[in-house]
Amino acid sequence: MAENCFHCGQGIEEERIEFDQKEFCCQGCKTVYEVLNINNLSDYYNLNQNAGVRPDARGDHQFDFLNTKEIFDKVVDFSDDGISVVSFEVPVIHCTSCIWLLESLETINPAIISSNVNFTKKVVQITFRHEELKLGDVARLMTNLGYKPSVNLKSIDKKEVVKTDRSLVSKLVVAGFAFGNIMLLSFPEYVEFFGDVKESWLEENKAYFRWAMFFLALPVFFYSSTDYFRSAWQGLKNKYINLDIPIALGIIVIMFKSTYDIIFDLSPGYFDTLAALLFLMLTGKWFQQQTIKSLAFDRDYKSFYPVAVARLEGDVEQPILLSELKKGDRILVRNEEIIPADAILIHGEGMIDNSFVTGESRLIPKKSGDKIFAGGKQSGHAIELEIISEVNQSYLTQLWNNDAFSKQESELNAFTNHISHYFTLIILGITLVSAIVWWFVDPSLILKVVTSILIIACPCALGLSSPFILGNVMRVFGNKKFYVKNTATIENLAKITDVVFDKTGTITESDDANISYEGKDLTSDLQVLVRSLLRNSNHPLSRTLHRKLNVNDHADVQDYEEVIGKGQQGNVDGYFIKVGSRSFVGADGVSSLNQTEVYISIDNVVYGKYVYKNRYRKGLDNLISQLEGYNLHILSGDNDSEKEFLQGIFPKNTLLMFNQSPADKLEYIKTLEIKGKKVLMLGDGLNDAGALKQSTVGITISDDMNSFTPSCDGILDARNFSLIPDFMKISKQSMRLILIAFIISFAYNIIGLAFAVTGYLEPVVAAILMPVSSVSVLIFATASTRITDYLHKWNLE
Repeated sequence: MAENCFHCGQGIEEERIEFDQKEFCCQGCKTVYEVLNINNLSDYYNLNQNAGVRPDARGDHQFDFLNTKEIFDKVVDFSDDGISVVSFEVPVIHCTSCIWLLESLETINPAIISSNVNFTKKVVQITFRHEELKLGDVARLMTNLGYKPSVNLKSIDKKEVVKTDRSLVSKLVVAGFAFGNIMLLSFPEYVEFFGDVKESWLEENKAYFRWAMFFLALPVFFYSSTDYFRSAWQGLKNKYINLDIPIALGIIVIMFKSTYDIIFDLSPGYFDTLAALLFLMLTGKWFQQQTIKSLAFDRDYKSFYPVAVARLEGDVEQPILLSELKKGDRILVRNEEIIPADAILIHGEGMIDNSFVTGESRLIPKKSGDKIFAGGKQSGHAIELEIISEVNQSYLTQLWNNDAFSKQESELNAFTNHISHYFTLIILGITLVSAIVWWFVDPSLILKVVTSILIIACPCALGLSSPFILGNVMRVFGNKKFYVKNTATIENLAKITDVVFDKTGTITESDDANISYEGKDLTSDLQVLVRSLLRNSNHPLSRTLHRKLNVNDHADVQDYEEVIGKGQQGNVDGYFIKVGSRSFVGADGVSSLNQTEVYISIDNVVYGKYVYKNRYRKGLDNLISQLEGYNLHILSGDNDSEKEFLQGIFPKNTLLMFNQSPADKLEYIKTLEIKGKKVLMLGDGLNDAGALKQSTVGITISDDMNSFTPSCDGILDARNFSLIPDFMKISKQSMRLILIAFIISFAYNIIGLAFAVTGYLEPVVAAILMPVSSVSVLIFATASTRITDYLHKWNLE
């Protein structure tokens, strides 16, 4: 008869329930098993034996308070068009089976669209249809599965509380205290070397000192070592050999051998070694934590994104950075722009696409007074909003890092994890062989050799090489106003073979001084109509012309439509206005060289055109010359009037494509990648969103407009456009630095193992060298990247 519950693994004490030839400790565990079985989720038990959590046994109405409107509005992250997103803290998440089950909630209840687990923060984000499933029922479902969400004042207030985990420090303090006192108590064992003291008081009381050392070692073994034991056990339960298994084995061997020796009065044991070992390893771990915090991988985007929004001060638009946006500010959001914070619609009709948040692409109409959540994208004419909450950095950063916009997994991470797994198996094999050999050579040295091997051989430095070097490179790039999504972007940037440029707004600058008008006279009243239409678009040409026309722009716009790559149209105060390309408005004639033309049509009568004398970005010639060795491409939505000029400044083998729609650009990049090319796409972030997402690396060039899109991998301040070749060179150099760090790590392990296997390495020395190896890699990562940055001749204009 089973001793433990099939679901939760806890001992069956009072109630024993038999079902499906299995035994459960309570009705709750049986119910969870039935739910998983019915929904074909029984693999949950294969992922991790006894991984279940006993369900909460309290009443079914404990979460009804979440259904009240006031609480609901405070708890959810997003709620619109029948879809809500909520983030629940679930403290009992502890292993891969927990993650697997919680990310399979949509299988159990079809009203749940998706669920994602942040294992580090123990937070589950759930997207669900609130008209079919109440928020309280979502919490109840999780509770019935054994994962009760923690709903308290903190989660209701939605205030970010920084948790300080002091457990490592307390374990370090305990190990340090024990280490110092055990060394003091072991003094009688060492004074034998300085004379005959066998009849002395110290000699007579050695037993007391040894047992005192034993009791001081107990908190070290049962408390300070628990992280290593827990990690090793989780690895074994999941049938995975992780890095902490040999360390945990070494600790156990030292403790039990030392205890055995003092019980049978064979020796004083190695309690001082044990305490020193834990103290030094925990010191190394603490140092690593502090270094990771200083790198600040999860930085606050508000401090560096060069993304501007249009704040309204009266009737005047003032571009400001997101970091300057405050509650109560009024902003203008144009077609295809993302709403940066929760806001109330003040003026205009919103057509909001929430696909960045919910994953479902559909337009939701909004009228004046409606609330619009951050992350939605306006489709249609410009709207005025009033900010009702400050910009949520973690929320928009989450959009940028959404799985829907993620690309291939980092090859470096995959390689490191693969090596680390087999490295541990090899070390365990070497340890076993060494123990057998020393059994025949000198059994008294077995403990020393085995412990030294298990401690010295650690691929931690190997695992730290990539994130620390690339993390420091991210910091270098950030100082040059180039902000990348993650370290994988730098890795991919080093592999680029082809560079694809958009033209307008990417290699050209927006300057209203270079615009002239040709055609019928446009009176001030007609200019008001044109400018009011232009106000709705975020296209670089539209923004430049909007600044050029110095008239009122508040005429009423109806039926606004922007045809990407062609132009825009709408009814303005009763007039049908079209602004765009020659073919879009139906004009005659041919385009001139080295200029872009935007035509104006009023009530289907072509009035004239605005001629843009294209001014290319400063440093473009130098940038192109530094990209020698890459295949260059230009994909432009404009006509081919610039073809001859561009052929003069780009290499002869550059492929130039004109009249390209966003779909054409996307297909072009797909074709390149099918051929095995690694593509860098440089665009404006709006019309090029599909191409940016498809490319190996997509970079948005940011001027004074809201060009933020989750599709891109990096945002570059337009003023540093000329540094693109520098970023690519530094990325390649960082890969070489990682290779050197790998070599350093392997050399450390090989040399350390050689000394340990031959018996020339003391366990305490191994404990010192292990964190030293990690520290050396951190120092190398920081120093090498800073030296690379210092010695590199940045192409600053």
